[in-house]
Amino acid sequence: MRNYVQPGNSLAIAVPYAGGILSGQGVLVGALFGVATVDGGQNAIIEAATQGVFDITKEPALAITAGARVFWDNTNRRITTTATGNFQVGIATLAALAADTTVRVWLNRVPAIGT
Repeated sequence: MRNYVQPGNSLAIAVPYAGGILSGQGVLVGALFGVATVDGGQNAIIEAATQGVFDITKEPALAITAGARVFWDNTNRRITTTATGNFQVGIATLAALAADTTVRVWLNRVPAIGT
């Protein structure tokens, strides 16, 4: 196919955050969410994984059940279960206790309503 570009498992993006980003951290650019595969300073072009399952920093003291829809809090750069004002990124694949610092997330833009 002549118009095929790439699989889309990862994409090159410009780091939007002052202070940059570390490998393994979530990153949101417009409506595109991924997990940084390398460290990069603000405006650096890095690869971000857009598919897969990752352990991502979560909101402190928040317990998350397996199967819960999870959202990216771009202000605090962490996973939350609060939909309002945040960007849906996937589903928790394992439960996370309130004391845990990360939650395991399957990156998947699922419908906000439905089964």
